[in-house]
Amino acid sequence: MDLTLGLPIDPLLNFLQVLDYLGVAVFAVTGAIVASRKNMDLIAFLFFATMTGIGGGTLRDLMLGVPVFWTKSEGYLLVCFGVSILMWFGAHVVESWGKPLRWADAIGLAAYCVMGSAKALSVSDMPVVAVLMGVLTATFGGVLRDVVVGDPSAIVKPELYISAAVIGSTVFVVLTVLGLALWPAAIIGAAAAFVLRAGAIARGWTLPGYRPPVSGGKS
Repeated sequence: MDLTLGLPIDPLLNFLQVLDYLGVAVFAVTGAIVASRKNMDLIAFLFFATMTGIGGGTLRDLMLGVPVFWTKSEGYLLVCFGVSILMWFGAHVVESWGKPLRWADAIGLAAYCVMGSAKALSVSDMPVVAVLMGVLTATFGGVLRDVVVGDPSAIVKPELYISAAVIGSTVFVVLTVLGLALWPAAIIGAAAAFVLRAGAIARGWTLPGYRPPVSGGKS
């Protein structure tokens, strides 16, 4: 892998793999939760967990023109399958924790917005592209999950969702370009994304929506 921005190869590869597995596992949980709420069978659990877990990363790699990550290591698919089995027996326990889908999605978004940006920086030296890749990685799997199952997607709701991914990715990329070490930049970026998403879940944080100007008079 041709690394840019002077990022050391071994720490970067280890960092990417850790975040990749974390993001896949957490998003797989959200897919399985949706399947459990629809009273689906085990095969549907496997399908939704896998689709949600690898969806964002797949789009990212296709757009970056690099090998799709899960085709190089079957460990990612095994993680999705393992999550599916665990959730098949324990989804009701997870549901009892309160808002499990939204909180798991928030964790996955925080990890994957940084992960996507980091991988983009390892391929090219374009910070804006890296931010976009982080956002797509963090949100596409959840959007795909909601569209397939027929649920309203978080992106059409007023609460912070894509905005959280944008901020997290931007913070990470800016800090990395300025020379901050990889892990501190990643922790700060992921924390920024998670805090914003958590505020949206717990406190209803939103950005102001579009309002057409009030007409001054009738024609």
